[in-house]
Amino acid sequence: MKAALNGVPNLSVLDGWWTEGCIEGVTGWAVSSRTSVEANHDDGQTLYDALRDDVLPQFHGDRQGWIRVMQGAIAKNAYDFNSHRMMRRYATAAYIR
Repeated sequence: MKAALNGVPNLSVLDGWWTEGCIEGVTGWAVSSRTSVEANHDDGQTLYDALRDDVLPQFHGDRQGWIRVMQGAIAKNAYDFNSHRMMRRYATAAYIR
C-alpha cells in the first residue's frame, strides 16, 4: 500500500486490501479475477499473461497511459488506503460500538 504513495501500480492476486483497491488498468492489474483456492494453481500463468498482454506493452509503448495508471494509484489507492483510515477503522471496530 505504501508504494501507491509513490505512484507504483500494483500487479497482484485479489486478496487483502487489493480486493478493494484494484481498479483494472486504473490503479494496477489483478493477476486473477477469481479468488478461490482452486484458482491458485494457474496464478503463475495468469501473471505472465498480464505482464505480456497489459503491463509491459503499456510500460514500454504507452508512456502517457503508464503515467495515468501511476496517477490513478496515487489518486485512488494512496487516498483510500493510508494509516489514518486504518486507525479510524481500528478505533471504530475495537473501541466504539
